[in-house]
Formats: sequence, C-alpha cells, structure tokens
Amino acid sequence: MQKGLELEERDYFKEPLKREELEELAGLSSFSDLFAWRSPSFKKMGLAAEDVSEAEMLRLMLEEPRLLRRPVTRVGDKLIIGSSPKMLEQELAGLE
Repeated sequence: MQKGLELEERDYFKEPLKREELEELAGLSSFSDLFAWRSPSFKKMGLAAEDVSEAEMLRLMLEEPRLLRRPVTRVGDKLIIGSSPKMLEQELAGLE
C-alpha cells in the first residue's frame, strides 16, 4: 500500500484475463485502447488494424495476452492504459 492506495498486481501470462474481465475493462475505455496494435505478435499476424472488429480484438486478446497493452491500471472506474511509470504516478497523484 502506497499513498493510501492498495495495489493488486497480476501477471497476465500466468493468469490471463477472462472474457468478462476484458469486456468490463473495455466498458471503461474501449477494446481498441486495450489492444496492443504495435505488438510484434499483432504485426506477425499480417492483419490491417481497420479490418479488426471489436469481437476479433477480444478473441485475439483472449488467445494471446501479449496483445493486451500493458500496464493496465484500474482505480475505481478510471482506467489508465499503457502509461510509463512517471505518467502513472502523475495520474495517481491527481486522484488525491
């Protein structure tokens, strides 16, 4: 616990997110924001971003956790996606 916040850390590779969890996170942001478009795993697929539907993004993130942008930090109903540690610290400081 730091600055009055309790942290729950999760390794997506050891404990992948379930469909319901991804849908809940997307409800706070969007599937497109959660999706790691620049991931080497996505590039290897040879897909064009504009051709990937939300349903396909969900399916791909469930199959390949590397396609979920990291880190994903949830504070209440606020989602911070893919921030650098400095950006994350600034965002969390704004919640005080």
